[in-house]
Amino acid sequence: MTIYLPEGGSPAVANTMARIERHLPHPGEILVRQGGRVEPDDIVARALVPEPPQIINVARALGIPPGQVYRAMRREVLNKVNAGEVLARTSGLLGRRCLAPVSGMIADIDSETGYVTIAPDPVEFVLGATVRGVVMEIMPYEGVVIETPAAQVYGAFGIGEERSGVLRLLAINPDQVVRPEQIDARSAYAILICGSSISAAALRRAVAEQVRGVIVGGIEERELREFLGWAGQTPWRTGLHDWRWPNPQHTPEPKLTIIVTEGFGVRPMAQPIFELLSSQDRQEALIEGQTQLRRPLRRPRVVIPLTRSSSSTIGSARPQLQPGAQVRLLDHDHLGQVGQIRSMPSVARRVGSGVRTLAVEVVTSEGEQLWLPRTCVEVLG
Repeated sequence: MTIYLPEGGSPAVANTMARIERHLPHPGEILVRQGGRVEPDDIVARALVPEPPQIINVARALGIPPGQVYRAMRREVLNKVNAGEVLARTSGLLGRRCLAPVSGMIADIDSETGYVTIAPDPVEFVLGATVRGVVMEIMPYEGVVIETPAAQVYGAFGIGEERSGVLRLLAINPDQVVRPEQIDARSAYAILICGSSISAAALRRAVAEQVRGVIVGGIEERELREFLGWAGQTPWRTGLHDWRWPNPQHTPEPKLTIIVTEGFGVRPMAQPIFELLSSQDRQEALIEGQTQLRRPLRRPRVVIPLTRSSSSTIGSARPQLQPGAQVRLLDHDHLGQVGQIRSMPSVARRVGSGVRTLAVEVVTSEGEQLWLPRTCVEVLG
């Protein structure tokens, strides 16, 4: 199985201007100015995120009727209470106590049900830049947009939050399978460049060694299921109108970000992508694992900020589909193969499926000539 979102962009660009949006989960304060330079560890914004209210059954905790709860309370509505502090108690030497589970403000005391509601103190959230660059846009109360000259790689799908780290090359060639013993203490806080596949055992080892991200050509479904604990989910199959990911709210955070460049299964990473990532070994990078299949479409990506000397000429993030262009094939029978456009007729042509559509003639690296729909090829920058 694979997921591709052909939008005209190249999956691998050696030199472009990357645009990174950083959003707060709740309206807050922006701490940087437009035009200012930021480093990966800089804090660009912060917000106080409200927590869901805590409802405590004080009547049950004290063993009293609901009508007596108000009299047993040691704090009134709108009073501040600290976690572990006595919220209510019954009289007498052997009287019961009810402790506040969180710090916050008493929002309501219901004498009909015996429930007490506490509005917890908001939690401070700090938003890091995660990448070196220039703040090009301020979104008041929401976040910032950072731009930086960078090499950029897009994946087929990914999972995990945004993380920054140093790229570390583990695979010698794009069809190598990374073994758990290759991941050691030297991989801590790194983003690993792997080959054609990785096992659940290797991913667990990566989490134990505090790896921040993994970039791999493919991964077998059963290995990903085992690692993420999705054993009870419906199998993923292509071609279903109701296909969907398991609900991320019911899935624990994997503690590292995974980007798959080709798709499910053991699939060697495309040679141009592997060569681009390998050339940036030991460089700082930002890895974004979010995959969004509905509009606005979003593909996971790797952003590798470039030095001033290597970013003097900025390339196009949308190379043209034209004769002579190097492309990656996306159809089921030739997924991941690399070829070259030989011709692009301007009239519709019948392809292997029997459908007439705008097509391109491709010559693969093995010399095979194919006619494929234009949506089944992706230009390699």
